[in-house]
Amino acid sequence: MLKLYIGNKNYSSWSMRPWVLLKQAGIAFEEIMLRFDAFTPGSQFKTTIGKINPVAKVPVLVDGEQVVWDTLAIVEYLAEQFPEKQLWPTDKAARARARSLCAEMHSGFNALRSACPMNIEASLPDTGALIWRDQPGVRADVARLVSMWQAQLRATGGPMLFGNFSITDAYYAPVCTRLETYALPLPADVQAYVASVCALPGVKAWIDGACAEKDFLDFEEPYRLQAQA
Repeated sequence: MLKLYIGNKNYSSWSMRPWVLLKQAGIAFEEIMLRFDAFTPGSQFKTTIGKINPVAKVPVLVDGEQVVWDTLAIVEYLAEQFPEKQLWPTDKAARARARSLCAEMHSGFNALRSACPMNIEASLPDTGALIWRDQPGVRADVARLVSMWQAQLRATGGPMLFGNFSITDAYYAPVCTRLETYALPLPADVQAYVASVCALPGVKAWIDGACAEKDFLDFEEPYRLQAQA
C-alpha cells in the first residue's frame, strides 16, 4: 500500500495537497504523520523525515521501494499510476492549463503564503483585516486568484476549476482554508467555489483532522500567544 508522510494537518499546506487528492480520488494509502516539533537540523521531525527524504521535508510518498518527494512530483506520479482516476483533465489543452495553474501555485503567491500561514482551526478575521489593509502584495495575490478562478469557473461551468474534481482543486485547497481563516474579502462566485472545495469529503476529512489535533505550536503562530479556547 502507498504510504504518505505528512506534517501537522493544521499547519502543513504542502502535505494537504496529495493527502486530499488521494482521499478524494478514493486511492488507498497509509498516513504517517510526523509532528512538527521544530525545523532545526537536530529536531525529531528533521531527523525522522531525513531518513526517508534527502531534503528532509514533507510530504513524501512511498510506493514500495519508490520514494517520491515534492508535491508536484507526487501528484504526477499518482496521475501516472492511476490513469483510471483521471486526476488531470482529459482534454489536452485543459490539462496543460491545469498544470500551469498548479505550477503557479507551487512557485507563486508568496505574499499570501507568508502573511497568512495555514491555520485551519483558527478564526482570525481581525488579523486578516489588518493584513488586507496593510499588505498590497496580499491584495495582489488574492486579485490573481479571483481572476484565475472566475475565468476557469466561467469556462467550465464549475463546480470545480475544470468541471470535475482534479489535481488543481487539491492544489488550491490549502489556499481556500487560508481565505476562510483570515476572512479575506472575495466576490460571491469565488466565495462559493471556496465553500464547495471545503465541503468536498476529502477536504472536509483533512479539516476535521486538523481541528482534532489540538496541537498549538507557538513557532508556527507568532501572531498568537496561545491556542483559542
